[in-house]
Amino acid sequence: MTEKLSPWRSILSRALHRNRSLPNARYFQLATVDFGGKPTNRTVVFRGFLDQSNQLQIITDRRSEKINHINDDPCSEICWYFPKTREQFRFSGNLTIIGENHENQTPRLTIWQKLSDSAKQQFTWPYPGINLTENKQDFIQEKPLTNQPLPNFILLLFNAEKVDHLELKGNPHQRTLYYLDNEKNWITQAVNP
Repeated sequence: MTEKLSPWRSILSRALHRNRSLPNARYFQLATVDFGGKPTNRTVVFRGFLDQSNQLQIITDRRSEKINHINDDPCSEICWYFPKTREQFRFSGNLTIIGENHENQTPRLTIWQKLSDSAKQQFTWPYPGINLTENKQDFIQEKPLTNQPLPNFILLLFNAEKVDHLELKGNPHQRTLYYLDNEKNWITQAVNP
């Protein structure tokens, strides 16, 4: 069954297109919840939508702290600002982990094959977050990288349940909420900024 595209997806696509000259427009902040219930935030790269769906794709290393957070509590938020068009998108939802043991490897393989060799090489580096090694050879991959994803390569799928779109131009600013109702239909509501 094909997922019905949300009304915010085309608006986000338009913002991406209009800000395409700015390399940082593909970066957004992703917050997860740590084991103590506190938010943790980091900047990640948007890797496109999964096929014809509303799911945003993100990549990470399976050894990263965020994977443990997501396994414990998949609730997460995204905040994304587009400077050229002065738009902010805030997403609330949850993350799905697509690792080497996931039943559907197709999206993970597709993203992996689009990565540059230098991006793929990062998944061979020493464990993230530990003391920096003095041996620079630990960061150099000698053998050619495979077309198959390395075990440390994880695809995250962000599943939005609510989107808050704020356009910071005009007076007053324009703000629209998009959220799923109980039947999983997207509701659109204009609200005060």
